[in-house]
This record gives sequence, structure tokens and C-alpha cells, in this order.
Amino acid sequence: MDDTIVAIATAIGQSAINIIKLSGKKAIDIVNKNFKGKDLKKVESHTINYGHIIYNKEIIDEVLVSVFKAPKSYTTEDVVEINCHGGIAATNKILEIMLTSGARLAEPGEFIKRAYINGRVDLVEAESIQDLINSKTESARKMSIKGLDGTLSKLIKDLRSKILSIIANIEVNIDYPEYEDAIEVTNENLTENIKIIIEELTKILYQSKNGKIIKNGINIGILGKPNAGKSSLLNKLLNEEKAIVTDIEGTTRDLVEGSILLNGIQVNFIDTAGIRKTNNYVEQIGVKKSYEVLEKADLLLLILDSSREISEIDKELLKKAKNKETIVLLNKIDLNQKLEIDKIKNYEIIKISVKENIGIEELKKTIISKFNLEKIANSDYTYLSNARQIALIKECVKISKQIEKSNKNNTSVDLIEIDLKLLWEKLGEITGETYKDELLDEIFSKFCLGK
Repeated sequence: MDDTIVAIATAIGQSAINIIKLSGKKAIDIVNKNFKGKDLKKVESHTINYGHIIYNKEIIDEVLVSVFKAPKSYTTEDVVEINCHGGIAATNKILEIMLTSGARLAEPGEFIKRAYINGRVDLVEAESIQDLINSKTESARKMSIKGLDGTLSKLIKDLRSKILSIIANIEVNIDYPEYEDAIEVTNENLTENIKIIIEELTKILYQSKNGKIIKNGINIGILGKPNAGKSSLLNKLLNEEKAIVTDIEGTTRDLVEGSILLNGIQVNFIDTAGIRKTNNYVEQIGVKKSYEVLEKADLLLLILDSSREISEIDKELLKKAKNKETIVLLNKIDLNQKLEIDKIKNYEIIKISVKENIGIEELKKTIISKFNLEKIANSDYTYLSNARQIALIKECVKISKQIEKSNKNNTSVDLIEIDLKLLWEKLGEITGETYKDELLDEIFSKFCLGK
């Protein structure tokens, strides 16, 4: 933390400008000795200064240098950003000069890591910055902002505060039994407090499903026999000719993917190879991938050709999809119907004709309803979506239910306090108020180099 780091903060390539960023005690000195313009050590903080980067008396580039003095900066250290002309040569040369002059190349995510260590942001806010960078939809952007502005952190911190208050009262009861003004903590009066904690944790966990949907979208697999209309459906949903459509069985041999937005949420459709018995090795690989999609998809669209009687392969697919969220699509309803609906009456069914554009809007509305996309679109976007955060909340729910069980069994309050402290610490891992060094290394290593 005592050294000065530097990295290119913009994507390398041809562009109007690129930015080289430095942070640390010597950031201003390092840039200043290679800068021809105002004395950067004397300029006001949060100013932009025109000049040139000079090295061995040669002008390297015309630049604008932004100076942010500690502690009012992104990392709370002195930060300098050099805005140079876009292009690989000039940008790399300036980076080389900064390294030669005493800076060290930053590790991935090291700028935001310093901001966290110096108390500028917590872990939820830091991870929200990365989520904001990776946002693909307006909903994902809004959710990231909720994490970035501290709304989500406050939710966790308020819950920790409630738990800490209970722990403090127990400690007073144990250490100062003669203190009459203290609230006596008993199994009886713990019951309501534990109930409230479990309810809040369960609500956060339940709503995290919405967060995952906003962040990652919904993956929907389209399965069926060859020529059932899978690729035609994909093209219709995407409103483009994404997949090749022919009358030849086995045309689709690999996964074909495409996405649309429904109520601001990204919905990813995966067209799979037609499932049938085949001796073609390549097609066999495609069929294997189709079954893998069946296991991993959030929703399956199983297409059956309603102009034909149900086949053994159809029955096999119906059986495999039985324990998955599945919608059976009866395609080709514009033709003579031969499929007996009684044989699939236990499944959710939508009748469609991809060719005649029948039932497509009903399918979209059903997807919206099934995943509560309309409700999500009108929500306040205060959700956990990060896998690490959700895993910790699951642990917290488990611990809180163990506390509830112990309390019902009239376990001594001072023993229950041990689990309350564990719960308090686990919640602290979400915001980073309690952490392990190896955890920080793993989290920030996933950030880009100049962040």
C-alpha cells in the first residue's frame, strides 16, 4: 500500500482518448517530472491541466492531466489520470515512462481494492461497480446502482445492528448482573427477535432470485424431435434468421443461441439439436448437448408436432422434463391434429403455429408471468445478485434457524450468543466488515486491470 500503482484504465485500441491512471503517495511526483506544463504539485485538487508528456527531452504526446489529492479521491490516495490521444503506441509509451519513473503496474482490481481497504467503499459497493461495468440491460444497471449507492449495504448493516444489540444485552446480563436498567435476555423474549431476523434473511434470500434474473437473465432451452419447429420458433422469437431452417432432419447439430428483452430482462433462448437416435457422430454430440441444456435451463420449451401422433422420443422427452419447469408447445395447429392431448394433460400446454404466428405472444406473456418479470420491472431493484453474497445469505438463514431451534429447546442464552456472533460475522462478510485476505484477493482479481 506504500507504493504507487499505474495502469491503463481504458480499452486499448484506436479511440479519441486513452487514460493512464496512477494512485499512491508518489503519483503526483512521478507524473510531474515527466510533464511540461503547470507544476502539478502546486495545482488545486480536482483540476484538469493541459501540457505534454516529455521523456529525454522528446515530446511523447499532448495530454490533459487530472489531479485528485488525498483523501478526496477514488482510492483516498493521491490519484492522477493522464488523458492522452487514443492509440496503442502513445498509450503504451506513457505507461512505460510511468513505470520507469517509479510506479508499479497495478494488479487486476487493485484501485478499487485500495478504495475498499481505505474505507472508501465496502465489498457490496465494490462488486456493484464491476456489475455496473458488465451490465447488459437497463434493469441490471439500476440494480448495480442500488448496490453502488449504499442502499443494499444499509439493508445488511441494519440487520447486523439488530443482532449486535441482542449480543450486547446478553453480554451486559453476563458481565454486570447487578445492572438493573439492562434488559434481561431470556429464551422467551429472544423468540420474537429471532423470528424477525429469520423473516428478514428469508426475504433477502427469496428476492435474490430476482437479482440473479436481472443480472444473468433467464436461460430457456428449446427441445424436441427433428423438424418439430424449434429453429423456426427461435427465429420467430428473435425476429431474425438466426438458425438455419430446412425440411432435412438433423439440420441443427449444435446449440444456437439468441436473446431478447422482455420487460427489461434479458431472455436467452437456446435452440438445440433435434433429439433422435442417429449413427452420425457429429449429430450424436449435438443430441448430448441438448440433454445438457435440459438439465441447466431455467425453463424448457418442449415442442411437439401436433400434426403427428406422439412418438417414443416425445414420451422420453416428456419424462425427462417432468421434474423441470416446462411448457409443452403444440406446434403446427394450423394442420390436421393427430396428437392426443390426453397423453400430455399433466403439463402446461400452449398451442402454437410458428408458420402462422399463432400463440407466440401468448408464450411471451406466459414467460413474463412465470418469472414475475412485470413485478421485477416495477421493483426498487434492491437485490443481492452476486453468487458470493447469496451463498453467505444462505449460510445466515441456516445459522438463524439453528438459533431458533436452540432457543425453542431452552438452550442457555449465553450459548445461543455464540451462534448470534457467528451470524453477525457472516453478515459482515457480505459487506466486507469481516473478511479474510485470501477472499479479497479472489474478489478483486476478477476486476479489469485499470479498475
